[in-house]
Formats: sequence, structure tokens, C-alpha cells
Amino acid sequence: VQLQASGGGLVQAGGSLRLSCAASGRALSRYGFGWFRQAPGKEREFVSAISRSGGSTYYADSVKGRFAISRDSAKNTVTLQMNRLKPEDTAVYYCAAAHVILSDHARLIYSDTYHYWGQGTLVTVSS
Repeated sequence: VQLQASGGGLVQAGGSLRLSCAASGRALSRYGFGWFRQAPGKEREFVSAISRSGGSTYYADSVKGRFAISRDSAKNTVTLQMNRLKPEDTAVYYCAAAHVILSDHARLIYSDTYHYWGQGTLVTVSS
């Protein structure tokens, strides 16, 4: 599985950005997807995840109510809509894919669940 993240950029606080992760490979329906981020000098942290079916989604408390994850199986893309951005959202954002069984989606909040990672896309939120 190959993942290509895009959509990062510079935005003012309160603004919005939409990140996309284009996935290529076989049997992508067997994968859950997640977004993680890493700010300068900090460890990588979980942001959001979506199950294989798209029926279950997870969010870090820091982004809940502001970010929304979705997947388009026909286009093999996963999108992270980010609204009401804050300076503390500044980070490199990574998308990742995890080969999990259909019911095993709670583990998608953990980075060690994931098998494939895309390159990061930088999000900078100015105050």
C-alpha cells in the first residue's frame, strides 16, 4: 500500500484546511486509516482514524468537534477536514493504513497498529 498525503499549507487561526490521503494498492477495503501529527520537538500523536467500513471514527480530544475524517472507497481516498484551526494544530500530518479485521477498529488510535505510512504534509496555523 502506498499513501500520498496532500493539502497542507499556511492558514490563519480560525481557518480551515482539508487534508487528503490517496491510497494505492490491493484490497484497500481491508484497511483502516488514520491521521497522526508531529509538532516540532514533540512526539507523534494520534489525531483521527476511520474503520474499514467507515462506520466507526475516532478523534483525539484536542480535535474533537473541529476535525472530521471520511473515506471514499471508490476513489481510495481518506480526507481530514480541519475547521477552527488553532496555532497548536501546527504540525506535520501523516496518514497511515492498518490491515485489521473488520471488527478490530478500536486499535486504530495506536500508531503501532499501522503497517503503512505516507509522507507528511505540513500544516502551519498562524495566530
